[in-house]
Amino acid sequence: MSSQTVAAEAVQAVEPGAVGRSPGQLMWRRFRRDRVGVISACVVLFFFAVGLLAPVISWLYGKDPYTRYGQLESGLLNEYGYPVKPNGGIDGEFWFGLEPGTGRDVFMELVYGIRTSLFIALAVTVLATLTAIVLGIAAGYLGGRWDAFISRLIDLLMAFPQQLFFVAFLPIIATLFVDPRQETPTHVKVVSVIIVLWALGWMTLGRILRGATLSLREREFVEAAKVSGASPWRIIRKELLPNVVSPILVQATYMLPSFVTTAAALSFLGVGLTEPTPDWGRMFATAAEVYRSDITYMFFPGVSMVIFVVAFNLLGDSIRDAFDPRTVR
Repeated sequence: MSSQTVAAEAVQAVEPGAVGRSPGQLMWRRFRRDRVGVISACVVLFFFAVGLLAPVISWLYGKDPYTRYGQLESGLLNEYGYPVKPNGGIDGEFWFGLEPGTGRDVFMELVYGIRTSLFIALAVTVLATLTAIVLGIAAGYLGGRWDAFISRLIDLLMAFPQQLFFVAFLPIIATLFVDPRQETPTHVKVVSVIIVLWALGWMTLGRILRGATLSLREREFVEAAKVSGASPWRIIRKELLPNVVSPILVQATYMLPSFVTTAAALSFLGVGLTEPTPDWGRMFATAAEVYRSDITYMFFPGVSMVIFVVAFNLLGDSIRDAFDPRTVR
């Protein structure tokens, strides 16, 4: 009896009307009934659409995140660099107002900041997930020296104080690509952030997959595949990997918003992306400097960050419940 048959029978025992459906269809059926999950998925897709269509939005809106409109047009900023109009300069021309000091359009900064943050977080999530799959499943299935080496590597990396590691090693990683006496290009900063977050971002999922693989490798369908002469690679690809899709998807939905906030924190501390690159974290850093005189500027990046993180976490909970037929809502 295959693993998918066992899973399908378990679901059928819990859910009426599940006969004749594949595990993927059952998962989708449960997810569609979860209103919170569907709404969260729509919110998440909206943020990704904004990031993907940022150039189109800029063209339709008629502005970009780099032009200093406060310097090109008189009367927009006062002598202290703050918007003259109330509420941070919000009007029909500048929907979210102007950035204090530079006069840049806040709406376009936020749109391109979302694009930058999501690109970094998505790249790190993909790399971390692939690393965790390879090392976690290899440790659990191969065992022996491989398991001991990978497990000790995970323990070592998890012992690092992550925030201090991020702050300390980002400049070091950047110097591997450019001369430290020269100004670091934006693409080098982005690559450095991705590498540092990836280096310490895969261990939790790797440990989860190792434990799941340890419990699966003694199951009957794996033993049957071994007896039939299947190679280790085929067993991992055909028997083990399909049975750990659930923890992979669930953990990935928790990892991505975590990487978004971590990358924003690095920019806030001044070691991530810096001026003039639009970024969520850089907007928070500017807001922390001007909030006494312009509290409006902090509102838009703060609210958007909270909505995105909450929606992604709720989506992760809904995916976990959809995969687990024993969950009672």
